[in-house]
Amino acid sequence: MQDVVENVVLKKSKGLVFVLHRHQTIYIIHMKSTETQNAGSGRKTPAKSSAAEGLRELFIDELKDIVYAERALVKALPKMAQNATEPKLVAAIEEHVAVTEGQVQRLEKIFELLGESSRGKKCDAMEGLIKEGESIVEETEAGPVRDAGIISASQKIEHYEIASYGTLTAFARTLGEEEIASLLEETLAEEKQADTNLTDSAYHSINFEAADEDQAQ
Repeated sequence: MQDVVENVVLKKSKGLVFVLHRHQTIYIIHMKSTETQNAGSGRKTPAKSSAAEGLRELFIDELKDIVYAERALVKALPKMAQNATEPKLVAAIEEHVAVTEGQVQRLEKIFELLGESSRGKKCDAMEGLIKEGESIVEETEAGPVRDAGIISASQKIEHYEIASYGTLTAFARTLGEEEIASLLEETLAEEKQADTNLTDSAYHSINFEAADEDQAQ
């Protein structure tokens, strides 16, 4: 049995629902019988009482995760800019603060469209990435080496966000939420551009200056 919904093909077989997107593959599993639930080897991790049971619940849960992450970034990015030295890097980070604030507003609009609270849920992944960035600043001297470390930490954050927004966009399209998918795609494009800007900073000047410092020592 197959249902075609724009770019998404749904295949259903033996209690499993496979959602195949044009750009990425998402596997959504619906357990429909005791036999299916007990399939596989090893004991499954028991779910929390508040665990998501459907794709829409998971989608909203992931949105709460990313809105927490973006709000945390609004606070963390100015500290990174303050510790950077190269003017273009400082400008890029400061510009992304404004972009991130806009992304938070976009997410709040999405929650309104869904009729849900925009209260975030602690994002352990972003907390860890921000702490890693803080550690890099503490463990390097101000200058090209620290700038290179800030770029490294920033790109890890960007890659996490790119993965998150790519998946959220696919979820939204699968759920038929086209307006929300378009809003998420706007943010995804911004994150990809930010990653490109950081790569340009790394390869056009900062990493080479950091390498020259090593040779001078």
